[in-house]
Amino acid sequence: MAATTEGQRLRILIVDDEPLAVERLRVICGRLDGIEIVGDAADGEEALERIGELAPDLVLLDMTMPHLDGLEVARRLAANTRERADAPAPAIVFVTAHDHFAVEAFDLDAVDYVLKPVSAERLERAVARTIARTQARGSEEPRDSAQNGSDEGWLQELWVPHRSELLRIDIAQVARIDAERDYVRLHVGESSYLLLKTIAGLEERLDPKEFIRIHRSTILRRDTIRGLRHDGLGVWSVELENGEDLRIGRTYLPGVKAMAGR
Repeated sequence: MAATTEGQRLRILIVDDEPLAVERLRVICGRLDGIEIVGDAADGEEALERIGELAPDLVLLDMTMPHLDGLEVARRLAANTRERADAPAPAIVFVTAHDHFAVEAFDLDAVDYVLKPVSAERLERAVARTIARTQARGSEEPRDSAQNGSDEGWLQELWVPHRSELLRIDIAQVARIDAERDYVRLHVGESSYLLLKTIAGLEERLDPKEFIRIHRSTILRRDTIRGLRHDGLGVWSVELENGEDLRIGRTYLPGVKAMAGR
């Protein structure tokens, strides 16, 4: 596995309040080429201090810690980078036993989200992703927001738990989203995935030019809709490209009609 540049090692700081977890990460990292452990920290406040002192390339960051958790550490690093262009934040890989923080983690531009217990293979992939991102960003020319299409901050990807890891799903691959209590089900091709997120919270992050909510429990990708059908007595349905019909909720009917110019 290559380091960030030829002859340069990826410098890693480990942050976890459990000594055994820190030791496990040290042992696994010790078996990987091209990296150097520069230190560790047992809580969020200490992590911020060590990051300031050591300037690591990558932080393996526990999500749940007392007083200052991993998400808040990442938020403060991002805020510091926005205020000081000369103080770029290190790459973040969250290492946690909990899969339900994935959306928040990737909103903070985390490179990866690794579930405990951590395997050597999984951590190596996370390190490889960090190196790949570092190299890609180093070779990119600055682009304005109109070019990269993210000026409004709409979700571009989701990470969902699948077996023992998390899968990256491009938001453009999602055809339909259904609410299932405290979860949403993402329909991607012939597969579907559950994500611990409310449909209302997810709707706020989706580009309304690409997605439309047709029911309190259903969001559709606009280009999956073939047409609208009036079923009588004020009841309307959408006809999907796959031949399926879905009822439109009365609350959402005006928005759906507006999409069709009605």
